[in-house]
Amino acid sequence: MYNVALIGCGRISFKHIEGFVDNAGKLNLTAVCDPVKKRAEEKVSEYQKKFPDAAVAVYEDYREMLAKQKPDIVTIATESGKHFEITVTCLEAGCHVICEKPMALSVKDADKMIAVAKKNKRKLAVCFQNRFNAPVQKLRTALEAGRFGRILHGMVQIRWNRNEAYYAEAPWRGTWEQDGGTLMNQCTHGIDLLQWIMGENAVRVQAQTRRFMRPIEAEDFGAAIVEFKNGAVGIIEGTADIFPTNLNETLSIFGEKGSVVIGGLAVNKLETWRFADANSVGDTEDKILNPNEKDPPTVYGFGHSVLFKDFINSIESDREPLVSGESGKKALEIILAIYKSQKTGKPAGLPCDFSTLKMKGIFDK
Repeated sequence: MYNVALIGCGRISFKHIEGFVDNAGKLNLTAVCDPVKKRAEEKVSEYQKKFPDAAVAVYEDYREMLAKQKPDIVTIATESGKHFEITVTCLEAGCHVICEKPMALSVKDADKMIAVAKKNKRKLAVCFQNRFNAPVQKLRTALEAGRFGRILHGMVQIRWNRNEAYYAEAPWRGTWEQDGGTLMNQCTHGIDLLQWIMGENAVRVQAQTRRFMRPIEAEDFGAAIVEFKNGAVGIIEGTADIFPTNLNETLSIFGEKGSVVIGGLAVNKLETWRFADANSVGDTEDKILNPNEKDPPTVYGFGHSVLFKDFINSIESDREPLVSGESGKKALEIILAIYKSQKTGKPAGLPCDFSTLKMKGIFDK
């Protein structure tokens, strides 16, 4: 059993509680921390619905919690701008860390997180839980089996709505200092999937971003073309301006011998499955697609519990988690390259040493 603590009790934290409950054979929640004590207490109540006798301490200061509890694992679900500092502090305190996306708001900070994890021989994972979606895993298996042949191009579309009430609920959202815009917050999962499937070797990005409608510092729309080292091309379209509510998040991958599209609310439904070897393999589209497949109840899907399970296994097997710090950094770097391209008006190469703070005032001219 591993003693686990949660830092940050906002919008996404219920998925962490769900992950603790679903992995109760390995995880024992001992502490919850949030500057707003009431929110922390609410998370404890959620957990105790399943485990009424659980003794879970509540803290408002995570440093005090680390000193008194000494958890084996910490999961971090605070505002984005605090991920770096809290992660480094927890790693240096001897904890393994699962950090919500984005892991940081600059490449420099992400690199330091990775370095501190290695120095302290701790595991670091980033919450890109959509990699564990069943259709995405099926796609990845086909890719690793070579069924696509050469990958030609891919596209991710994130067509969601985040209204003014969403941003008013938490003033850090949409700021360059604590968040970034819709690409960094809402679209980072899709961008991670695109680069993970396309080869994790992006070399250049050309982009346009806009602040069309939302009352924020950063962008509410972005479009980009990503060139990969293997010659493949990725296309990104992301927006928080869809009327009137969330529409879809779709990943499309096209190769010389295969085409796959995964759609639904949050890349959870197979919509196209066509391979040159489908008849011999026995997975023709009519056998694979399920027209009655439903969306998950939220855009967060079902992946947190599986990601937590993989993380536990990575500790016990002494291997890297599926979404390690190095792997989680790749989507961040693409998004920062998009920002750099917008600021300079030119393509941005990768590696890309950039930060959201360099975008301050970009839409105020």
